[in-house]
Amino acid sequence: MKIINTKDVNFKEEFETILARAKSDIKGVSSIVMNIIDEIIEEGNTALKRHIEKFDKWEVKSDEDLMINPNDMKKAYDNLDEKLRAALHTAYDRIKNYHEKQLPKSWLDFESNGTILGQKVTPVDRAGLYIPGGKAAYPSSLLMNAIPAKVAGVKEIVVCTPTPNNEVNELLLAACHLCNVSKVYKVGGASAIAAMAYGTKTIPKVDVITGPGNIFVATAKKMVFGEVNIDMIAGPSEIGILADESAKANYIAIDLLSQAEHDEMASSILITTCEDLAKNTSKEVDNFLANLSRYEIAKKSIDERGVIIVASNMEEAIELMNEIAPEHLEVMTKNPFELLPFIKHAGAIFLGENTPEPIGDYIAGPNHTLPTGGTAKFYSPLNVENFLKKSSIISFSKKAINDLGESCALLADTEGLTAHAKSVRVRLEEKGE
Repeated sequence: MKIINTKDVNFKEEFETILARAKSDIKGVSSIVMNIIDEIIEEGNTALKRHIEKFDKWEVKSDEDLMINPNDMKKAYDNLDEKLRAALHTAYDRIKNYHEKQLPKSWLDFESNGTILGQKVTPVDRAGLYIPGGKAAYPSSLLMNAIPAKVAGVKEIVVCTPTPNNEVNELLLAACHLCNVSKVYKVGGASAIAAMAYGTKTIPKVDVITGPGNIFVATAKKMVFGEVNIDMIAGPSEIGILADESAKANYIAIDLLSQAEHDEMASSILITTCEDLAKNTSKEVDNFLANLSRYEIAKKSIDERGVIIVASNMEEAIELMNEIAPEHLEVMTKNPFELLPFIKHAGAIFLGENTPEPIGDYIAGPNHTLPTGGTAKFYSPLNVENFLKKSSIISFSKKAINDLGESCALLADTEGLTAHAKSVRVRLEEKGE
């Protein structure tokens, strides 16, 4: 694994390359995605069937073939190994408990002059969840997207997932049954995003679309934003690790590889103050890599997008990591909680050597749908609020409008909006009646 030092002459150039890790060719696929979206808008299911045949390599003979039967979901759930079913339930309960703590409350505030101000929190009517398929199926992503929607109070959940060769992942079906999600469609890629954003004869139009996907999915989400709300535009997975001399090289190595095996484009970055740890970690990566089932994917990721940075001190290490703003950040130091106040940008923060990133992927409880590519500087993890909207509440008494109305009218006058001003003053004129 490549090792660089902050004291190297060309470090700045090397670091700029790391910061540009997520630059994806959205422009390069934009025209393709726009054509797909336009075809879905114009032709609906007809276009969907054509896209599925082209990209997923199976023939959709009827509209009904697009939808997965809820009975198949229950069957998949019933057929689960007992230990696996128990693990799925444990994950479900922990994710649900965590997200219930995120629920914002509606509120009212009463002022002395009779003004009532407040906020009403309401779930969206319908949420669309995109669950990736293809190289790997991710039942955990279904839990992480469906549960916060359910906690928010969303009445109707629509799921789209690609099924190459018309093969559906049984564990994904089981997870759908557990989450009581009945509307699941065998549609993937930009076609799925367009179908959920605009609706077809079979797939209903939704209010918000969440969930990760490839460059085509990400581009489609960006293009339909405004027609619907979206959670974020996510790219390839990534991990950053902060470590001092107390950290175990074998722990760090396998944690770096836990992201590398996701995707050839995944980024695995270690920043440490200890040169010996850097060298030992690099060796351990090679040792573990040789025995991974997804060797080719992980090796390409490590070779092309993996790096170990040796920093002069922990302050410098933290500064660099804040610039990177990783999706997942592990802190493997003597006292990890001491560093927490100085960490500004990360999707999820894993503190201590017994908290590997996969714990967050499956069982801890916080959401694993996280901002990537440095977008943790302004995006948050998927959460309950992605499925909620807020309405302002305003009620003025007679005294309140008499107290504040003229100030309001004057502001309207300065903007040349005479009807605005009159709308207020006509009520003030009535105060003596």
